Amino acid sequence: MTRNYEIDMCTGPLVPKLLRFSVPLMLSGILQLFFNAADIIVVGQFTGSQAMAAVGSTGSLNNLIVNIFLGLSIGSSVMMARYYGAKDQKSMHEVVHTSIAVSISCGLILVIAGLLLARPLLSLMGTPDDIIGQSVLYMRIIFLGMPAMLTYDFGAGILRAIGDTRRPLAFLFTSGIINVCLNLVFVIGFKLGVKGVALATIISQYTSAFLVLRCMVKTNSVYKLDIRNIRINSQKLKQIVRIGLPAGVQGAVFNISNVLIQSSINSFGSIAIAGNTAASNIEGFVYTAMNSVYQASTSFTSQNVGAGKRERIVPILISCLVIVAIVGSVLSGIVLFFGERLLGIYSNSMEVITYGLSRLHVVCLTYFLCGLMDTACGSIRGMGYAAAPTIVSLTGACGLRIIWILTIFKAHHSLFNLYLSYPVSWIVTFFAHIVCFIVFYNKDKRKFLTPS
Repeated sequence: MTRNYEIDMCTGPLVPKLLRFSVPLMLSGILQLFFNAADIIVVGQFTGSQAMAAVGSTGSLNNLIVNIFLGLSIGSSVMMARYYGAKDQKSMHEVVHTSIAVSISCGLILVIAGLLLARPLLSLMGTPDDIIGQSVLYMRIIFLGMPAMLTYDFGAGILRAIGDTRRPLAFLFTSGIINVCLNLVFVIGFKLGVKGVALATIISQYTSAFLVLRCMVKTNSVYKLDIRNIRINSQKLKQIVRIGLPAGVQGAVFNISNVLIQSSINSFGSIAIAGNTAASNIEGFVYTAMNSVYQASTSFTSQNVGAGKRERIVPILISCLVIVAIVGSVLSGIVLFFGERLLGIYSNSMEVITYGLSRLHVVCLTYFLCGLMDTACGSIRGMGYAAAPTIVSLTGACGLRIIWILTIFKAHHSLFNLYLSYPVSWIVTFFAHIVCFIVFYNKDKRKFLTPS
């Protein structure tokens, strides 16, 4: 019998189950964004635009360093879903313990990387002199929380692979409340500024990591974690890396283009950086809602591959594309309608709000294209193909953006032309992913019917 928290993705109507999976995941992602949003709002309102710019200027760089490791959590989730569909309990046990071992190890590596590389990399990005000191401080403290962040992401990925998206939501709600309360205490009460919001963030991350580990230790289900058995299984690690490393490389290289975009924005000064920071943070709420559909397409496809239900793969993709287009369009419309008021939450400066609106009017208007692109990519990954969607994404999205910055933006130096690189890259990459999906779906059908 399917347990209350688990979803049988291999039988029955798709749309109700996709929504049951995606909606809690959307709410989880939104809560996770409150970590960073709370940081930016509190420092923007109580410390000033420079502090807000300092926090925002680290985002692309942090993602660049972290994403390659987060990609491994995608590989872990895909393999867990595959074996869950195939009802292979021994392999699920090995994936669970290997995943937690990898998350802790990678987290410690990231602590060292963040402490050593923060200042030289932020300097390389051209971070303005008036904020670089605060930016370095914020980034170094944030990286002390990387073991917790990765442990939560790997653990939550395992839960989501078997259809449990509700408990990760509860864990994030708890840690999110802690984060917001500590932000107010540290910044308003103790006047710690950037240091305070960074400390609040990592304390909340360790809270969510503890909660997800506690859940896995206490369960009697297939994802039970035995602390004594946390070790790396070389075979399962290879499978996780085969799926996850290309996804991580894609995320990291994607952020090279974002770092270049951030560096270009830096050339417009700290007020433009603050406006871009606020707008991109608001867009993040739309993105994370769409990203939940991407994760649904990956998990549902992977479970059905494991169960040998190839006939459900195309309906899963079509259903997910329709859902993500609706979600992206509706939420982007709300953001555009309330754009000035939303930006006013982050800063009282009209200059900051004006710069933020200039980004929202380009990016949010076409943001559903990003959702379509990611969802198609997720279906291909769920089928077990890792390298191809990475190559397509890097060529179509990342590569095109870099070319755009070096040509069109260089010739016409304006924020509008810079932001236009986003929708152009999304639509090109989406159609390339659809072509790849069709090719792989029709190639070697037996490959879809046997778990690797």
